[in-house]
Amino acid sequence: MSILPFLMLIQDHAAPAVAEGAEAAKGGLLSPSGGLMFWTLVIFVILAFILSRYAFKPITAAVEAREKALEEAIAAAKADREAAAQLLAEHRAQIEGARAEAQKLIVEGRQVGEKIRADMIEETRSQQQDMLERARREIESEKVKAIADLRREAVELAIAGAGKVIEKNLDDASNRRIVETFLSSIPTGSSAR
Repeated sequence: MSILPFLMLIQDHAAPAVAEGAEAAKGGLLSPSGGLMFWTLVIFVILAFILSRYAFKPITAAVEAREKALEEAIAAAKADREAAAQLLAEHRAQIEGARAEAQKLIVEGRQVGEKIRADMIEETRSQQQDMLERARREIESEKVKAIADLRREAVELAIAGAGKVIEKNLDDASNRRIVETFLSSIPTGSSAR
């Protein structure tokens, strides 16, 4: 329903009364006129009724819908902020966990490196000791061999010398046994020390 025809109808009926009231009260603008006040009051009531029925309800509904949408947006923003804060806290915890894990790996790497270094040093020392022992054994073996060779040479020289001194041909095997027994009774350099 349109307001315009209704207002025109009121204007058509109110115009003669207003004109009549204006002629009767030529007293001024501030003088009260009963007919004018009546029709102003009637128009105001009708206009208030029409506005409340057709305009105020949709405007109020739109304002309430807008208010509800704003409240929902605020609640969603608050929920998003809380979720972001929780996600940030989780990420920080993950970063701290990763840092702790990295530090742990670094410490473990250092420990493994130190252990490998200590093992290598120990292995080198062990190999060095083995080489020294082998060298000592070889030296001792060579020494014993050299002494045996020296004894043999000494026996042969002694036999040759004794044969010339005595100028008697003795049995080589028995002479050799006598000289070897004599030489073995003489202390060697290693046993004398």
